[in-house]
Amino acid sequence: MQTIDAITSRWSCRAYLDKPVSREQVQSLLDIARWAPSGVNTQPWQVAVVSGATKQRISDAIIQARESGQKENPDYGYYPPEWNEPYKGRRKATGLALYGALKIERGDAEAQKNAWFNNYRFFGAPVGLFIFIDRQLETGSWVDLGMFIQSLMLAAIDAGLATCPQAALAEYPDIVREALSISAEQKLVAGLSLGYADMAHPVNQYRTEREPVETFSKWYDLD
Repeated sequence: MQTIDAITSRWSCRAYLDKPVSREQVQSLLDIARWAPSGVNTQPWQVAVVSGATKQRISDAIIQARESGQKENPDYGYYPPEWNEPYKGRRKATGLALYGALKIERGDAEAQKNAWFNNYRFFGAPVGLFIFIDRQLETGSWVDLGMFIQSLMLAAIDAGLATCPQAALAEYPDIVREALSISAEQKLVAGLSLGYADMAHPVNQYRTEREPVETFSKWYDLD
């Protein structure tokens, strides 16, 4: 697959086939993603790959925490405490598109909850990845980490696999770290679902929009 095609066709898959992904396949993707750039070659990424009983145990623990009213305690703030435009409008449009694809009516709290809990179930994907970063590192290394995650997702497309990067899987980092015996010195940045897309599922039929270049760029001295 051409690089441009991979970039423009990438999407967040929220329903997966019951089809296994092998250790060798995941190893190959990570082997490609490790070539992502990083400042002074720090290579700040740490990855925990989960499947089977381990993945299920983490899913169950997070859902139980939510059901019991335990407040999430992420290692960092992903979203702003208050939404302003244009971000507020984009967020609303994304939510409406998702619920529309799932045919969830406004006010159907149970259906909305189940849709959200599917985040914690990795949307049925056979493999989940948790991405960590050393607590001592600064913002620049988080930029590097984003390039690593994007490289991983593009490599997955080339391999015929689908992904969904998920901040939701980082809402309860202590649960994840305890389940995987990972030090508190490692911040949990995100989770990633990985598998074969179920293209028959309606949730995989919608796509989010992107702003045209003119709305986010300014040009200086370039004819």
